[in-house]
Amino acid sequence: MPLYEHVFLARQDLSQAQVDALAATATEIVEAHQGKVTKTETWGLKNLAYKIKRNRKAHFVLLNIEAPAGTVAELERQTAINEDVIRWLTVRVDELEAGPSVQMRKQDRERTKRREREEF
Repeated sequence: MPLYEHVFLARQDLSQAQVDALAATATEIVEAHQGKVTKTETWGLKNLAYKIKRNRKAHFVLLNIEAPAGTVAELERQTAINEDVIRWLTVRVDELEAGPSVQMRKQDRERTKRREREEF
């Protein structure tokens, strides 16, 4: 079955619970159409390089998906309808990352650097 990475950006004024609900809704859509979400990562609220629909920040969420192409088309259709999602991108990949994504590893490195500075 084809493998996909689906990243969406949610509005900055949503709470973390609402963002988690958006991710759960996307998971339900995939599973209802014979697909499977293997990993969900919430990257948090981040600054955008430029304004998107009057938002300077957005909540970033990554979903790793195993699903047929029709399932991804339905997920993108439902995502486009949702007003809380300001951007999304789905990319077909040859294989999914087993561990944390690059974005999550970056956050871990920043935390260890801060701890090292605080020790001095």
